[in-house]
Amino acid sequence: MTFGHTDLLAHGLGGSTDLPIPVTYALIGGAWALAASFAILLVAWKTPRLDASRVRRVLPGLTRVVDSPVVRGVVGVLSVALAAWVGAASLLGPQDSSNALMGVFYVLVWVGLVPASLIAGPVWRVVSPVRALHRGVCVLLRRNPSRGVTTLPAVGVVPAVVGLFAFVWLELASSDPGSVAAVRLWCLVYVAVLLVGALVFGDRWFAAADPFEVFSGVVARLSWLRRDRESGQLAAVSPLDNASSLPIRRGTVAVIATLLGSTAFDSLAQTPFWKDLARGAGDPVVARTLGLLACIAIVGTAFWLAARTTGGVTRAERATLPGLLAHSLIPIVVGYFVAHYLTYLVEKGQQSVFTLFDPFDRGWNPLGIADASVNYTLSSHPSVLASVTVLAVVIGHIVGVTLAHDASLRILPKRHVLTGELALMMVMVLYTFLGLYLLFGA
Repeated sequence: MTFGHTDLLAHGLGGSTDLPIPVTYALIGGAWALAASFAILLVAWKTPRLDASRVRRVLPGLTRVVDSPVVRGVVGVLSVALAAWVGAASLLGPQDSSNALMGVFYVLVWVGLVPASLIAGPVWRVVSPVRALHRGVCVLLRRNPSRGVTTLPAVGVVPAVVGLFAFVWLELASSDPGSVAAVRLWCLVYVAVLLVGALVFGDRWFAAADPFEVFSGVVARLSWLRRDRESGQLAAVSPLDNASSLPIRRGTVAVIATLLGSTAFDSLAQTPFWKDLARGAGDPVVARTLGLLACIAIVGTAFWLAARTTGGVTRAERATLPGLLAHSLIPIVVGYFVAHYLTYLVEKGQQSVFTLFDPFDRGWNPLGIADASVNYTLSSHPSVLASVTVLAVVIGHIVGVTLAHDASLRILPKRHVLTGELALMMVMVLYTFLGLYLLFGA
């Protein structure tokens, strides 16, 4: 059940030759599907229909369970215990990528947060071991967790952007992303920054600085579950209504640009073009770092410019448009994560869970699964996987266009809705085309 470094960091995409149609047709078809969807929306969706405050059904029973101090306490203890178990494995287990820390860090947490947040909302806020540790420290200090020694400045989610970039840099640009020592150091710095910050600023620091919590919170805007604004109880909602409730905070666009841009670079780095370019660029770490930064900057700048390209608004109103339209990129992020990491999560996720039951490689078999084998159904059907990749990207963009169209109807002057949307539409078509090209070009 061990797996090598290259296996762990390989995402197992279907290639262009696995598509049931030529890849060129898939690229053009995806772009045309997006353009056709936009045309249909212009004709059939002429007034805003989404409501961020609308709920379908309040769920008081589920709220009582989730908010129960006993449940929160048990979840907190388990999360800290699991973190300690994985931490011990990082020191005492095999010092290669079969270490339990590697699978938990790269697969179960980073990729697993997407389906978990879609299903259950912003789950990292509940299961975060650092939040639980902070609550425990506050009990010892006899302090309310929300209190700090000073007020948190208006930083938005900028600290979380730094954390997200630190993660993707470690995975995609560092000299050895499969180093247990490097990942362990990253985790220690992560815990120290969050815990010290929370003691100084109170638990509001987590919502501003925890990259996993911010990531989970962004993806959770497409969940069917969220808090009702009036009652504070959990409620079933339309994912589209929920997406439009994304709060506008400093750094939100940068968060989404980092998620999209890093995924694009991950695909770009596997292409012959990049390999030839990097071969003559000197230090590979510097080359990968610059490439990663460039991809994030291009994705973010293209959206920022497109969102601001409209008439009939003041300078102050124009400055707010990227934030007001940022939620339209959430389904695109989810679509790319499904396309890019589906096999990685399903197959490497199984391997990662197996290692948790014998993290010290001593032959332990508490559940009788030592001889269990990974189910490679997805990898054994590359045509299906390649088709899912195309559909995930295209559907994500169509949902994104729908959200952008509804938001434009709500926030742009009526005479400038069409012209205001065109630039954003062109950027999304470009995202679709280049995204599919990079995925299959890799």
